[in-house]
Amino acid sequence: MAEDPSTAPTGEDDVDRIVAAWQRERPDLDVEPLQVLSRIARLAKQQARLRDAAFAAHGLDSWEFDVLAALRRAGDPYELSPGQLVAETLVTSGTMTTRVDRLIGRDLVRRRPDPRDRRGVLVQLTDTGRDAVDAAMSSLLDLEHELVATLNERDRAGLPDALRRLLLASTDRPTRD
Repeated sequence: MAEDPSTAPTGEDDVDRIVAAWQRERPDLDVEPLQVLSRIARLAKQQARLRDAAFAAHGLDSWEFDVLAALRRAGDPYELSPGQLVAETLVTSGTMTTRVDRLIGRDLVRRRPDPRDRRGVLVQLTDTGRDAVDAAMSSLLDLEHELVATLNERDRAGLPDALRRLLLASTDRPTRD
């Protein structure tokens, strides 16, 4: 059962202490972005650990879940070309080849000839792979629902759009030297 949002943890966090220290040491700097972005960075690290634990409970590494989830999201017959998997998971083609080989060894995926291209292959989710990714996804969502339930309804409603705007603004943004 989710925690009542009125009893969610409140008070000072690590970011409050970091911001206060920067304000003390460099009062000339506007450190307001730290209030949001440092929390996002810390939350991302904590979320990565939570995801790793949810996947490990089902015998999967994070990278395995990523590949299996990409195939599952593709819909029946749950297959993609290696190039499509590279685009979905943001790894190199060499890395993807190694990953697919390892997943084949665990009977989570199989390779099959692409009927539309005699030179091509498709990577297809096996029933074992589908069962594993479905179970891991359910466990992950249970944990994430618990976390998000600590927010009140208004915050839950507004946060996705605010985060989407931040993500879009940061995507492919040049860095300064």
